[in-house]
Amino acid sequence: MSTDFKGRVAIVTGAGGGLGREHALALAARGAKVMVNDFGRLAPGSGEVSAAEAVAREIRAAGGAALSCHASVTDEPAMRAMVADVMAQWGRVDILVNNAGILRDHSFGKMSLADFRLVVEVHLMGAVICTQAVWDIMRSQKYGRVILTTSSSGLFGNFGQSNYGAAKMALVGLMQTLSIEGAKHDIRVNCLAPTAATQMTEGLWPEQVLKAFRPEFVTPAVLVLASEDAPNRTILCAGAGSFEAAHVTMTSGVWVGHGADAAKELRGRMAEVIDRSGSVVPKSAEAQGLNEGTKALAALGGVNG
Repeated sequence: MSTDFKGRVAIVTGAGGGLGREHALALAARGAKVMVNDFGRLAPGSGEVSAAEAVAREIRAAGGAALSCHASVTDEPAMRAMVADVMAQWGRVDILVNNAGILRDHSFGKMSLADFRLVVEVHLMGAVICTQAVWDIMRSQKYGRVILTTSSSGLFGNFGQSNYGAAKMALVGLMQTLSIEGAKHDIRVNCLAPTAATQMTEGLWPEQVLKAFRPEFVTPAVLVLASEDAPNRTILCAGAGSFEAAHVTMTSGVWVGHGADAAKELRGRMAEVIDRSGSVVPKSAEAQGLNEGTKALAALGGVNG
């Protein structure tokens, strides 16, 4: 699997620091031209230089090619303008790393709807806006690599992060469908679930943990998912130099029919329903209906004319 990105053009959102910065620097170091996006904030100790421009300058100082954009991923006209700038400068977009995000953590009972909406808007709609802005470009050039940053909080749940978890799991659903729609155009769409010490986790973890979970230890996963040989429709977990895959699976289940006692029978057979032996990773939504229909036909002895 080659991680040489010469001739490739990448956009990395939320790249003014933390994970995004490491992703942008790594892609640039391997030959990619990079648009560095980050919303508004200034680089520490840099006067009036935006965090995005500071990273772009770092790339250019190392001999690479980089542009910067300090607009929010939730600003649709600004994101389309950003993509237009990339096209005017370099003529293509090969890689999109949707990394921008925020936290507004509270237990669900104490969370305001405004904070819930804001987190969903940035994580989910920000990724939708940026991906849609490059989608037709990737379709026309018959090539694209899209990375959506999900989280273990979405995949498995985490106390105090109902907004963040909902947004992050929604990105998995987005990936599942876009990977199907993009396949014929060689657009491969995957999710990355990182564990890293970033500005978002500052003050939450002890020092020894922060050292083990440095952001750059996640970036090899991005290089794989952005490569020509990238998988499609994969949830890749990464942290502290370790890598795993997560899957959305479906069990074989049982057929209980639709009689008056169906609920009672289902209750009595729930252990069979949730038994994971023989579970599968469905290729599409059709798998559920096919599984259910097959069991029903078998139980009813086929279709009667």
